[in-house]
Amino acid sequence: MTKKGIVLINRELSWLAFNERVLQEAEDKTVPLIERLKFLGIYSNNRDEFFRVRVATLKRVVKHQKKAEELMGENPVRLLDKIQKAVITQQEKFERTYQLIIRELKKQNISILNENQLTPVQGAFVKNYFHEKVKSSLFPIMLDNTAAFPYLKDRLGYLIVKLGRKDKSKKNKFAIIEVPTDNISRFLVLPKDKDKNFIILLDDVIRFCLDDIFQNFEYDYVKAYNIKLTRDAEIDIDNDLSKSFVEKISKGLKARKKGQPVRLVYDSAIAPDMLDFVMKKVKLGKEDNPIPGGRYHNFKDFISFPNVGHPDLSYKKINPLKHPDLKDQSSIIKVIKKKDVLLTYPYQSFDHIIDFLREASIDPKVQSIKITLYRVAKNSSIVQALINALKNGKQVTAVIELQARFDEEANIYWSDKLKEEGANVIYGVPGLKIHSKMFLISRKESGIINHYAHIGTGNFNGDTARVYTDHTLLTSDNQITEEVEKVFNFYSDNFKGGTYKHLLVSPFYMRKRLYQLINKEIQHAKANKPASIFLKLNNLVDPDMIHKLYEASSEGVEIKLIVRGICSLVAGLKGLSENIEAISIVDKYLEHSRVFIFHNKGKEKYFISSADWMTRNLDHRSEVAVPIYDEIVQKQLKSLMDALWSDNKKARMLGSTQNNEYRITSDKVKVRSQEKIVHMLRSTRR
Repeated sequence: MTKKGIVLINRELSWLAFNERVLQEAEDKTVPLIERLKFLGIYSNNRDEFFRVRVATLKRVVKHQKKAEELMGENPVRLLDKIQKAVITQQEKFERTYQLIIRELKKQNISILNENQLTPVQGAFVKNYFHEKVKSSLFPIMLDNTAAFPYLKDRLGYLIVKLGRKDKSKKNKFAIIEVPTDNISRFLVLPKDKDKNFIILLDDVIRFCLDDIFQNFEYDYVKAYNIKLTRDAEIDIDNDLSKSFVEKISKGLKARKKGQPVRLVYDSAIAPDMLDFVMKKVKLGKEDNPIPGGRYHNFKDFISFPNVGHPDLSYKKINPLKHPDLKDQSSIIKVIKKKDVLLTYPYQSFDHIIDFLREASIDPKVQSIKITLYRVAKNSSIVQALINALKNGKQVTAVIELQARFDEEANIYWSDKLKEEGANVIYGVPGLKIHSKMFLISRKESGIINHYAHIGTGNFNGDTARVYTDHTLLTSDNQITEEVEKVFNFYSDNFKGGTYKHLLVSPFYMRKRLYQLINKEIQHAKANKPASIFLKLNNLVDPDMIHKLYEASSEGVEIKLIVRGICSLVAGLKGLSENIEAISIVDKYLEHSRVFIFHNKGKEKYFISSADWMTRNLDHRSEVAVPIYDEIVQKQLKSLMDALWSDNKKARMLGSTQNNEYRITSDKVKVRSQEKIVHMLRSTRR
């Protein structure tokens, strides 16, 4: 595809290629079996969000097809058809992979049973569990052609039930039952039989007890099939000036729950008349391309699949390391006053950040704490530390982004908690999402206010810090902290945009500064001097940034790209991008950090950032990239990037074919970068 004359891979198709890399992890026989099931869950959860957001958006723009094609460079109807074909192909691979894993688990004495495979003893156990734990949460609804069809909730599983008589003396009846996974585990572990373990899904617990549910009906067989509906997750915010922003978001959340259907997944064994009945009732036509699947849906629950077998069936849990500069220190503030510190999650402990804020909350010299909150943990120690600071008389300013997709309700909750304790809560900037990951501690020392800053690539979320790879810079460097303060001043007063010499701040300066940094490498290449760019991103989509990288490649700049997700750039095209090599790493941890390195005639410039190279990040969000000036920290960051680039086990090549071929290097030794980084950080002594 071309857009504005630029060779690009469509972002939706590139995203599907990324999710197939997740599916590859489920296929990979070197991955422990329980982890392979979890990757199926991650794949399924990713795909749900893709339909809720991206496919829903495409369906919205179809009505403006001509204009949409001009803007997108592709016909939205044809694109939806390509998406549907890719999804069905992946779904078939998904089902094959699931069945293979089930067989492999059985060899490890773990059997997933359905309702037809239970022994009498197991059946009695399931019946007892059903009546004690499940039945009270079930509310079957009888269906017919005249009654209103019940509202199907987004992303929940349902059983469509058919009641019939073999002699056909009575007309078939239909019912629908919500599988109540919100308050009951999807998995029931059955009693062991010697060394054999058994698990049954909640869906099949219900199937096994259907006679108990419908005992008042005179039918001699009952069949049930799984379906799942996905709805448009876009929030519409009204323009009523009399309402607060919180009220508008709250109203939008209620509307989201009733969003338009965008996908129906169904058990491919379902009778055609039942499928037609459901499709008609949820107002989806054949052009909406329902997706045939297997017996079970909502595989996101498999992320929590219990390991009842040998520990080797799961990844070995690695306790996060203490940073060598912080592990034996009673005061983090004293350390940061002397030197910059780079933290790398999940390899190193996120507790350092909680300890830092906790220390600030009780330090009599600390005057104030300012922080940006985008996504926080369910039981947030970060927010608790801020509340503790308020109780100790500190001024706390929290910039909370209410439009953090799917975290809006949680963010409203935490904003209310902080306001109750007396915090100054700022709900972002009109027209901008606040996506920066910063806090600033102001401390009065010998009559002078000194600042200590956190600038990172990931959210202040202790839960995701266990599985997302991210970097945090802790610094007291005035060059940086003064500009961090400027950013917070902008959040408080939107007329104070400020100027920045050190930080790259979007939407004002980041794009321009990145162009300048790339142009310098182009100038060096033209002068036959070494020139290179090394980037690590989640997504590379922005057409103008891609065009700039193509220009740099054409002039001889060597470019290395590590892009986890969407990559619209096409690497390795002769005369355009032959000096660009692009890889993607999908492994145990989610590669989330963003790192930019520019050769700069040997005096390399290093940045870590909250921003991907997408138009929304560069032009429509508040993002920050921070330069790394400390030479020791630079070396640490470079060694981490080099370790990632050496990967030839979990790295896939990103090219025009998007077939996710595993990368082959000249190195005969197999390198798995995430394992290499664990060993590196364990042996690090600063």
